[in-house]
Amino acid sequence: MKALVKEKAEPGLWLVDVPEPEVGPGEVKIRVLRTGICGTDLHIRKYDDWARHTLKLPLIVGHEFSGQVVEVAPGVEDISVGDLVSGEGHIVCGKCRNCMAGRRHLCRNTVGLGVNRDGAFAEYVTLPASNVWVHRVPVDPDIAAIFDPFGNAVHTALSFPLVGEDVLITGAGPIGLMAAAVATHVGARNVVITDISDERLDLARKLGVSLALNVSRSPVDEGMRQLHLREGFDVGLEMSGNPAAVRQMIASMTHGGKIAMLGLPAEEFAIDWATVVTSMITIKGVYGREMYETWYNMSVLLEKGLDLSPVITDRFSYRDFDAAFDTAASGRTGKVILDWSGGARPESARNEPAQAEAAATMNRRGGARPESARNEPTQAEAAATMNRRGGARPESARNEPTQAEAAATMNRSA
Repeated sequence: MKALVKEKAEPGLWLVDVPEPEVGPGEVKIRVLRTGICGTDLHIRKYDDWARHTLKLPLIVGHEFSGQVVEVAPGVEDISVGDLVSGEGHIVCGKCRNCMAGRRHLCRNTVGLGVNRDGAFAEYVTLPASNVWVHRVPVDPDIAAIFDPFGNAVHTALSFPLVGEDVLITGAGPIGLMAAAVATHVGARNVVITDISDERLDLARKLGVSLALNVSRSPVDEGMRQLHLREGFDVGLEMSGNPAAVRQMIASMTHGGKIAMLGLPAEEFAIDWATVVTSMITIKGVYGREMYETWYNMSVLLEKGLDLSPVITDRFSYRDFDAAFDTAASGRTGKVILDWSGGARPESARNEPAQAEAAATMNRRGGARPESARNEPTQAEAAATMNRRGGARPESARNEPTQAEAAATMNRSA
């Protein structure tokens, strides 16, 4: 099969032929349909200091994906061949104190898909059945491919109650954008998002935020005046990892404000702890997703109409991976998707779209499709299934990466 592999201890990725993975005890084999490019993948391609100290080569990379189940190990229940699935990329030990207590997202022995074991940028991938999320309600395979970062956004956004609250989001990368969509959808009063990329702020406006601020030109204080906020923000969602953004967020919170911090700083930095203490601000670190409450929340949010389609801005064939990675690294886009559906497909499915893929194609508003439409896609729907490739982005959109904040927005392990 074809796979994107980190073969050498140097910058780059290589599309090579590797053996198909075999299903082990308790595992599921999945034919990959789509994958999403994450900040972690960009670090691996660049082969920066983190990658040099973390990876064991060679390694198939990638952890954001959707696919169709093609094989299940004996004894695996509730997962069937043909199911459209996503995967939880954090594989836990099941034996530590937190795992035994049901707090699997806090496992100290977590193994990362595409980081510590072969990943999903390939025509096939295997996962423990406990890490496979079956989409019981039809979902577009593109959206299903970004359930991993969507989960980061949901975990962060729902860390504190949002109904009727004023919310500040720093960093309009893909996860910040999805968090903004969630906050708006669940009933926040005002949602303000900041960045220094006008392209990403334009995407935020399409998602219905109250205000999208380019902080290189307009400070957060100006946004507060526009919205007539006198006491500061109730909830902060920090997605950039940028020191200036973190400091500005702390300075903009109301007394008793709560901050959920997902952005990973590149290095240590100082903050005004006196303000944290005297304003009684709560700061919570967030990593990954809660297994599997966050996944349930994601599926229900889509079922109830949350629309993430504006977040996906670019689509490429996996064979054009270099162009796709350059686009993702620009710091000016939303989510970038690689399409693997042109690869190997079971013989019985080569002449028409897979049932799970075709049925899910047009469900980009999150609601369940009418019962009469669930068994077979309409002609127009099936015809549109593959018409979402996105092609190469215009040359004007492939500029140099934005400054530290926009670049740091992607610096998050999924």
